[in-house]
Amino acid sequence: MVSNDADDAAVAMLDERRARLHDLGHIDEAECRRFQTTVEFAGRKWNAAILLAGVRGARRFSEYRDAVTGISDRLLAARLKELEGEGILERHVRATTPVTITYTPSTAGLQLIELLQPLVEWGRARPAEAERSAG
Repeated sequence: MVSNDADDAAVAMLDERRARLHDLGHIDEAECRRFQTTVEFAGRKWNAAILLAGVRGARRFSEYRDAVTGISDRLLAARLKELEGEGILERHVRATTPVTITYTPSTAGLQLIELLQPLVEWGRARPAEAERSAG
């Protein structure tokens, strides 16, 4: 059997993935819980949409509400407070009349968006649910 460079590269990539997966098998229980908590937080309904709205320029409550279609005012207020508490958004209060409150993504929030981008790309590369059901 004749081997070519593309085959060698594919085998090397598979070997690298297997090694990484093998290392994942050695994650201790505490690390597993941290991972689960992190994934659940990032995947909680509305969190990513709110953070993305902030990255795209939303600052005031009304801008977030306009950018995140379908969320109620009450839930948006709760999520903004939660994201602030987790250090994902920063809350800024200016002493104007009336008081002006704005929210901006923190460094941690920007890191989270960057980390979620490969997941978005992975999802984009997968067939749509309708296509899988039809096949």
